[in-house]
This record gives sequence, structure tokens and C-alpha cells, in this order.
Amino acid sequence: MKNLHFIAMGLCAATFLSGCDQKSDSTSSGNPGAKRLHLAFVANSPGEYWAIVNLGCNIAAQQLGDVDLDFRYPNETTVEAQQIIVSNLLAAGVDGIAISPINPDKQTEFLNGIAAKTLLVCADSDAAGSKRVGYIGTDNVAAGTQAAEMIKQALPEGGKIAVFVGYSGAQNTKDRIQGIKSGLSGSKIQIVEIMEDGQQSPAAGENVAKTLAKHTDLAGVIGLSGYHGPALLKALREAGKVGQVKIVCFDDNTDTLKAIVAGEIYGTVAQKPFQIGKQTVVQMEKYLRGDKAQLTGGKIFTVSRPLNQENVEHHIAQQRNIAVFLSDKSL
Repeated sequence: MKNLHFIAMGLCAATFLSGCDQKSDSTSSGNPGAKRLHLAFVANSPGEYWAIVNLGCNIAAQQLGDVDLDFRYPNETTVEAQQIIVSNLLAAGVDGIAISPINPDKQTEFLNGIAAKTLLVCADSDAAGSKRVGYIGTDNVAAGTQAAEMIKQALPEGGKIAVFVGYSGAQNTKDRIQGIKSGLSGSKIQIVEIMEDGQQSPAAGENVAKTLAKHTDLAGVIGLSGYHGPALLKALREAGKVGQVKIVCFDDNTDTLKAIVAGEIYGTVAQKPFQIGKQTVVQMEKYLRGDKAQLTGGKIFTVSRPLNQENVEHHIAQQRNIAVFLSDKSL
């Protein structure tokens, strides 16, 4: 399987080659003479998932033709580091900021201050209690329900499972757990642990080891972030539990997809990071140009897709086809 970073390079090349026509069309049919917009997207961490979000942002900016984009992520995955980036962007005079908040409860006051000075949108993870204009991303409650359905398929006789999260305070984490609990209601599957790792793969592996020591009859694990698939698999390999303890995770990380093909991971819930990035830039540009109807006070959901051995090869083939990314008009 080709690594997704090669796909990313191909996407950039394709965009570069077609960029002149796209920019010309957008400028002539959209806002001739309008001032260029400076938009920013602040992720919550580095990683393969965010690289694809970045691509979606960049392609949208180029296709629109009137947007300059800054895509940033904190080197230290802390609220403080993320907020320093946002403050610096605001000082630079950006017209709008999209953010995936690490902990919306702790960041609400800060986000309200940003929203008073520039357009603020939440993407990937929400801060619904803040004064952000809207949210763009996965319906995480529904995605959690999809994960629950897969773990039920993997464990038809039921059993104990553990859930592993990056940031317990993040809204997408809360929503996914809500969906998982709802989806497992009435089943024979019992959640015995929910463990946080600060989006650190080594810490996730350590949490798996602790859980296995505490629950020797553990039947399954669910990881809620993109790095969890490979991290949980590594920990289960070291414990000699691959196949015995079923894995369900999130995102279409390259190593996760390989492991599904090999039968080491049961399944994953794949989001649409490219579309999340693309639609965030598109909707922010529309809002700032006066078309506020779709974004204001609302939630624009992208589609999530459960993947297992039955459909993962088709998904991989789609990823290899650069044209799929460039021609996807599903939103």
C-alpha cells in the first residue's frame, strides 16, 4: 500500500498543475476586486490525519483564488500551546480562525475573546458553549455509534472492553463516548475502563498494558484517535494478544488500514479529513463575503464510514485515486 504522504504529494502536484484555471474561474465568477482573505486553521496536534485536513484547506484556498491560508498545529499538545498560536494569528490580523479545541471547557473564555475580534469556527471538534459561529466536521455521536456496532460484530458473545482517548475533555471525545455507550446499550458488552493518554502513542501503549494486567479477560479495545490503531496493535502484539483482543479504532491511518487487511484490527471509523479542511475554508470564505446562512449557529456534518475487511480494499483503492479527492462534491 502506498503511504498517504505520497498521496498528499500527488494532491499538491495536481492542485499546482490545475491551479491557474481554478483561480481564474473563481476570481472571475466570484468577487472581482474583493480584498484577499487571510484565514487560519489551528489543529490540536501533528499527524497523518491533520496532513490530509491541511490538503483540503490548501486546495479550497487555491480553488477559491481569493484566500491566503495559515495551517498551524502546536508542537506541544496543550491548551496553552494551542492558544499561543491563536493569539499570534489574531495579532497578525487574520480575517478568520478555525480551531479544533483541545479542551473546550477550559478554553471557552479564551475562544469568546477571539470570537469578539475575528470570525471563529470550530472544526473537527466543537466548543458549542463558546461564541464560535459554527462547527464543521464529523457527527461524532453517530461515529461513536458506528464504532459500537463494529465492536458488537467483533464480539457477538459480548465481553469486557476498554476505551482509549487522547483528550477526555475534547468535545469529539465526549460525543464519541456518548455514541459508543448508546450503541452498546442492551448488549452483552461492558466498558470497564476509559483511559486518557494526552495523544501520546507510548502512553496509549502503557495504558493498554495496565488494562490487560487489571482485566485478564479483556475482549476488546476501542481507540478514539487516528494514532490509536497502530498504538493499540503494537501493545497487543507485545502482550501476545493480537486476535484474542479485538480492536476497533478511528481514522484511516495507513498502518491501520494495513492491519485491517491483515486481520489484526477488526475495523475503523474513517472520517473525511480532506472534506473537513476543504469545507471549513469554503464556508469561512462564504461567511466573510456575506453568505452567512449555512454556517451561522449551525453544524455542517461530514460523513464517517465504518471499514472492515469487507470494504477496506475498496477504500484503499479510492485513496490511491487522486481524482477522487479533487472531484468529491458530496458536501
